[in-house]
Amino acid sequence: MKVTIDGQSIDVEPGTTILQAARMIGGDLVPPAMCYYSKLKGSGGKCRCCLVEVSKGSEADPRPMPKLMASCVTGCMDGMEVNSKSSDRVTEARKSVTEFLLINHPLDCPVCDQAGECDLQNLSFEHGNPKSRFIEEKRTFEPEDIGPNIQLHMNRCILCQRCVQVADQLTDNRVHGVLDRGDHANISTGISKAIDNEFSGNMIDVCPVGALTDKTFRFKSRVWFNKPYNAHRECTTPGCCGKTTVWMFGGEIQRVTGRKDEYHEVEEFICNSCRFDHKNVNDWVIEGPREFEKDSVINQNNYTQKLEKVQIDTEKNILLGRDVDRKKISMAEIPLNTNDKNS
Repeated sequence: MKVTIDGQSIDVEPGTTILQAARMIGGDLVPPAMCYYSKLKGSGGKCRCCLVEVSKGSEADPRPMPKLMASCVTGCMDGMEVNSKSSDRVTEARKSVTEFLLINHPLDCPVCDQAGECDLQNLSFEHGNPKSRFIEEKRTFEPEDIGPNIQLHMNRCILCQRCVQVADQLTDNRVHGVLDRGDHANISTGISKAIDNEFSGNMIDVCPVGALTDKTFRFKSRVWFNKPYNAHRECTTPGCCGKTTVWMFGGEIQRVTGRKDEYHEVEEFICNSCRFDHKNVNDWVIEGPREFEKDSVINQNNYTQKLEKVQIDTEKNILLGRDVDRKKISMAEIPLNTNDKNS
C-alpha cells in the first residue's frame, strides 16, 4: 500500500499504522507520542499527542476524515494522504493537548531526575505555551511507597498507562494499575503493596515523564553530567538480554538502563539484577560510547566538538568613558592617608 505523509510517499504492509509509517520515513514529520510504545501490545490512543489530519482516506474512498485522527491507532489505507507537521490544524491541536497535559503537571524540572531526557519537556519545548491559563489549584496526591527500587511521583503522572502494560506483559503478577476515575484517576497498588517482580525496573524506562524514577540514582546527578556507554554481561535471569546502557560519571557507574532507540523506546527489556545490583565497572563488558541525539542536552559541551571562540564586536561608543569611571571609582590619583579620620 502507498501512503503519503506531508508530501513524502512510502510503501507499507497492510496493518501498518500512520505513526509507524511516519517513523519509517523519519524526520520532523513524525508525530510525537507519549503513550504509544512499539514493544507493548495494545498501547496508544490515550494521550492524543499524535493527532494528524487525513486529507484523503484512500483511493477507493478519497473523502477526507472530518476529525483529526490518532496516528498510533489509525491504520493506513492504499492511497491515503496525511498531513502532519504541515497542517496548521494539527499544530493547534498539539498545542492544545500539550496545554492539557501541563494543567496538573508540577514545575519540578529543576529537581526532577527525568529532566534532560523527558518526552514532556520535548513536547512542551516545541508546542508549549509560555503562559498558563489555568488558575485553579493543581491536582495533588499523597506520596506512596511502592517498593525499594522505584520512586512514584503521582503528581507528575500523565496516565499513559505504559507502566501498567509493562507489568501485564512482562510479569505474571501485576499489583498496580489505574484506580478511581476522571480527575481522581491515579496509578497505585491500592493496598500499598510493594512492586518487587524481577522486571519491575522497566517501568522506569517506559515512563515518558518523571513519575517513576530510579531510587538508586535519586538526586545523584543530572543526565547531562553522565556519559552513556553500551555494555553487556552474561545475565542468568530468564528473559533478560543483558545488553544495557551504563551511565558513568568518571569511573563510576551511577545508573543502568535499557538501550533506547531514537524514539526513546528500549530495544530489549532488562532485569532488576542488571539494573540495580551491578554498579561496578568490573561487572560489565564496556562496548564503547553510545550515540545520542545531536540536539540532546547530553551532547552539550561535548569534548569531541570543536568549540569556536565567540567574539562580540561591541560598538566603541558604548565603552566611551569607562576608563574615566574606573579611575574615579578606584581613586588611584588620591593618596591614602591613614592618619586622616575621614579617609
